[in-house]
Amino acid sequence: MTPEKDPETILVVDDELSMREFLEILLEKEGYRVFLAENGKKALALLKKSDFDLLLLDIRLGDLSGIDILKAAKAKNPDTVVIMISAYASAETAVEAMNAGAYDYVPKPFNADELLQTIASALKLKTVEQEKALIDDELKKTLHFGKIVGNSPQMQHIYQMIRQVAKTRTNILITGESGTGKELIARAIHEQSDRKDFPFVAIHCGGIPETLMESELLGHKNGALTGATADKKGLFEVAHKGTVFLDEIGDLSLPIQVKLLRAVQEKVIRPVGGNEDIRVDIRILSATNKNLQEEVIAKNFREDLYYRLNVIEIKVPPLRERKGDLKLLAQHFLEKYSREMGKAMKKISSYAIDMLNKYDFPGNVRELENIIERSVALSGTNILLPDSLALSVFKRRWIEGVKNRRFDLEDVAKGVALDSILEEIEKAYIEKAMEIAGGKTDRAADLLGLSPRSLRYRLDKMKIEK
Repeated sequence: MTPEKDPETILVVDDELSMREFLEILLEKEGYRVFLAENGKKALALLKKSDFDLLLLDIRLGDLSGIDILKAAKAKNPDTVVIMISAYASAETAVEAMNAGAYDYVPKPFNADELLQTIASALKLKTVEQEKALIDDELKKTLHFGKIVGNSPQMQHIYQMIRQVAKTRTNILITGESGTGKELIARAIHEQSDRKDFPFVAIHCGGIPETLMESELLGHKNGALTGATADKKGLFEVAHKGTVFLDEIGDLSLPIQVKLLRAVQEKVIRPVGGNEDIRVDIRILSATNKNLQEEVIAKNFREDLYYRLNVIEIKVPPLRERKGDLKLLAQHFLEKYSREMGKAMKKISSYAIDMLNKYDFPGNVRELENIIERSVALSGTNILLPDSLALSVFKRRWIEGVKNRRFDLEDVAKGVALDSILEEIEKAYIEKAMEIAGGKTDRAADLLGLSPRSLRYRLDKMKIEK
């Protein structure tokens, strides 16, 4: 029989009696063992006697600074997790606290469920250093296939497919929206194959003018084209014994598709202006963001070429369908661009992650990378906070979408998520009021008929930038 685990201990340090009592009831109900301190001196005395799993620490105390208590707790036991809570937290104090080792900061008034979730997450990870180590371990597990990052069930399924198909000669069609990382999948297949020591030649079908496409793919002889003063190898011949990756294959014109069919089917090419065939040993991988079956029906893509290319299909999910990978990806890009820009940014605030999780990313992983790169460039701190995220342009796009939306009462007969609809409307109104008020909460509260305190609560609850 497994021995019962001792309850985790939490020290609450807050100079407000009502807040201490509220947190004591809330946390004990969740099974935590709770200790209370009404000031800094009492907190230090308790810390000398005992170790605690977690501290809930107000930044402003009557006698000592919450930052001082944080530093003392970390000096005694680096494994103590500290969450700062305050009605007066600013970006500067948050950064100072997190630099001193705090796990996160939670502004008052807070949502009880969200606070409990933050505490549960913090206790699982224990310290910022352990969280970083965990992320590094996850990245090591997920970087088995080149530069692909992700540990969600959808990506694990793709990794399994890569293992299965890499050693074969079978043609693969990789499908998915723009920005999902189709070329990374193709490179991973090549790197896991017996051809890894030979060329991987990526051909972006939409980026080469149609008049040059045949010459680029198959090569040409001296004098075959205007300005062709020497023989030129085509990319298929350059890739001999390696892999050809045809990106956005759906953009090829029908005449080029005819030329391509022979190369795909027989592995034989004839350069423009040439009289002799050249046999090439190549493995062909293709990718598209189009529905090629629909393109075949519309007579825009040859059916015989489609079936030659699509022996096995790998579907890459959009980022919105694998949000479990978002934190891992964001951390990966944060570290990448921190190194490139010579910055020391190591952590993304959980509130910043929440904000990212609420965005649908129509541009997928590529858009997330762009957001993190821009945010690292603009940030003046070493922690990525919600204020650092360059999401304003994306938020405007979202607000416009809500503003233009039409709510149809007939949908009720089919079933609706009323809470989500009301939250969507409320958020749009609040963001519009804040925009009109130039970010001044008192003015925005007047416009909405709310008290400033009530509006601040909603802003924090919905993670809306102030």
